[in-house]
Amino acid sequence: MTTDRTTPATGGYVQPEIDVRALTELLDGEYAEVRDLVRANLVTYASVLDEAEELGIDAFRERVRELVVEMAATGQTGMGFPKRYGGGGDVGASIAAFETLAFGDLSVLVKVGVQFGLFGGAILHLGTERHHDAYLPGLITGELMGCFAMTETGHGSNVQALGTVARYDADAQQFVITTEGDQARKDYIGNAARHGELAVVFAQLEVGGESRGVHAFVVPIRVDGEAAPGVHIEDDGRKMGLNGVDNGRLRFDGVRVDREALLNRFADVTAEGVYESTIENPNRRFFTMLGTLVQGRVSVGGAGVNAAKVALAIATKYALRRRQFAAGPQGEERLLLDYGLHQRRLLPLIARTYALHFAQDVVRTQLHDVFSDLEDDAQARRLLEARAAGTKALATWHATQVIQECREACGGAGYLAVNRFAALKADSDIFTTFEGDNHVLLQLVAKGLLTDYASEFEDLDQLGMVRYVTNLAVETVIEKTSAHKLLERVRDLLPGGDEWDQEAGLLDSEYQLAMVRYREEHMLAGVARRLKSGIDRKRDPGAVFSEVQDHVIAVARAHMERLVLEAFVEKMRTLPEGGNKVALGLLCDLYALSTIEADRAWFMEHGRLTVQRSKAITREVNDLCRKIRPLAGEFVDAWGIPDAMLRAPDLVGGA
Repeated sequence: MTTDRTTPATGGYVQPEIDVRALTELLDGEYAEVRDLVRANLVTYASVLDEAEELGIDAFRERVRELVVEMAATGQTGMGFPKRYGGGGDVGASIAAFETLAFGDLSVLVKVGVQFGLFGGAILHLGTERHHDAYLPGLITGELMGCFAMTETGHGSNVQALGTVARYDADAQQFVITTEGDQARKDYIGNAARHGELAVVFAQLEVGGESRGVHAFVVPIRVDGEAAPGVHIEDDGRKMGLNGVDNGRLRFDGVRVDREALLNRFADVTAEGVYESTIENPNRRFFTMLGTLVQGRVSVGGAGVNAAKVALAIATKYALRRRQFAAGPQGEERLLLDYGLHQRRLLPLIARTYALHFAQDVVRTQLHDVFSDLEDDAQARRLLEARAAGTKALATWHATQVIQECREACGGAGYLAVNRFAALKADSDIFTTFEGDNHVLLQLVAKGLLTDYASEFEDLDQLGMVRYVTNLAVETVIEKTSAHKLLERVRDLLPGGDEWDQEAGLLDSEYQLAMVRYREEHMLAGVARRLKSGIDRKRDPGAVFSEVQDHVIAVARAHMERLVLEAFVEKMRTLPEGGNKVALGLLCDLYALSTIEADRAWFMEHGRLTVQRSKAITREVNDLCRKIRPLAGEFVDAWGIPDAMLRAPDLVGGA
């Protein structure tokens, strides 16, 4: 960062002093009161961390359901619903509450997500007043439990190809829901195996023999605790983790529901069997429908960041207590965090966690603005969908990496279940897959970059995207990209050559941003050229896209890493001068330079790093780690994780 961290007299480094409470307030932001409510509930129900290990699967599922209902009574789970139905009327607050809940048991978190985010969100965003009046009051309290039945055994990420069919019977004025073969079985459905009474079922709508694409229906799956007629329910059984959530399989054998069961915000069927929709294009209608469900991805991304915080807090506190190997013949053994390698293992991860926290703040705000009608236009929604997809991917991969590294950093002690790593690893691993497979989500990000969120956005499948891009000159793709429109500026900042390399300041945020912006723009141009080249040679568009898929994912990751760094830099620019700003500046520099260092091969291949400059970055990263080391404990304390949630007395020094 460009923030000055030297004394005028000596030019030497002065260690900043961190105000932990003020840093916590900064991180909690406008939702501090909401987060404190959740923290208090986590402490009240801290015994669930022990119960997850002590209870059998059936008893634990019941315990998790009880806790979800009890937490609902405090108001923390219903904040995103309209006030008229008993909610809080604040979408951003609902995301903040969910993020904070990730400090605790993740089965409780996911049960909350299924009930209030997926099931409740589908009723709220896809239904109309008749559905809201009928279901929202009960589901907000947890009295009415429900499922979100989208995923099928054979159609995971490809929602448009779902095999479940809903045929309209005009004589009876009912829809007939049918599972068409094993591949159409609804699978991994939370709340299905034990507790769900209703399911929002996504199925191919057929009216008068004509297919109208995927729509959602409210379908009873249990009556008085038993499977409803025509509904077949199986238990998915034990999973790698999250065994407090009753995932199950659903089949529908000619299940009949009334015409009003169709969630009809975007389309309806008249009593006579006439299909009506305000959105004529079926692809656009489908993507508009799915776009209303983006809240789940935003929630999971935030949960991933906070799960990573728990692991890092435990590992950092342990590294500040545990000693190993004497520094000299007579000396006391050294603390783990005094070793350069241990600093390298943990401190860049703390920096990236802070960076992702601020990036999550941005996407949460975008979600709140769009869903509160503060910024409700098609472009804002597309930008939100892409950013939510990319942030979720980076945050959940980060959580998986962090939890593993922190477990190893705690040695054999980290392998004990009491120290939380076993549950964190097992329960968070699925975050990279549900709410969208991360690689598929990054393709969505890249699609937006390549098409500039064109008006045809909703109509473009992968092959359509290839054709769209190849009809443009490569230069036009770059000019149109929403990435930055700063290619010329980046070129000016990065003329290349040893002289420039030696003069540019590594701790200059403009240099850091220019590097990641250049990488993104260059990769984007490269993908466009490869797509165009393949089509110019009359090759099949599907084969062309498949061959550049790795490049597509790399572009999306580069784009997201640029957005994450920008979020951190922008947050820094808003802070008042003082110790906290200086300390966060160290983390921001560490995140930026460690990101460049991790991809140094690319930068060197493309003439943006000399060997000397690359080595200088490594030295600077090491120096930043040494400067951050005395502040590490305060950085993790500022996350405000309740001591009861760390539950690792041998590692963190609790009672």
